[in-house]
Amino acid sequence: MTENEHLNNLDATDLKILLALIRDPRIQVGELSDAVGIARNTAQTRVRRLIRTGVLRPGGREVDLEAVGYDVVAFVTIEVSHRELDGVVGALRLIPQVLEVHEISGRGDVWCRVVATDTHNLQSSLRQVLRIKGVIRTETVLALHTHIPYRTEPLISGLSNSASAGR
Repeated sequence: MTENEHLNNLDATDLKILLALIRDPRIQVGELSDAVGIARNTAQTRVRRLIRTGVLRPGGREVDLEAVGYDVVAFVTIEVSHRELDGVVGALRLIPQVLEVHEISGRGDVWCRVVATDTHNLQSSLRQVLRIKGVIRTETVLALHTHIPYRTEPLISGLSNSASAGR
């Protein structure tokens, strides 16, 4: 099944489930069914299907954005007028395709990860960024392939091993 087929197979209930899981990753199935307004067995079946089809990553709490149609990832470095930094960050927060924003050192002032459904959608998002008061210029780099996705397990595992060895 392709990403577009996943997206086309998601109905309003699936999207409500995904939103509830994003808002509260620790939500229990019973609470999820109440929040979405469906039977507990239906909630459990749908979560299993979302995991099986790859929309939810293993563990069932993180959405694979590529599987819901956002398969373009870009890293945008933004040069900002420093007096406008807070306003720029506030405006970036309002653009749904902006996943994260970091103030950085080096070239540029702000770095953000942006997702899009295609290059036209990305261009639209970048135009929104460029219209923000205080943005001087941007530089965009497209991600071609993710070799190591965001992870914390190796770091925490190392801390755990160190703590265990220190006993």
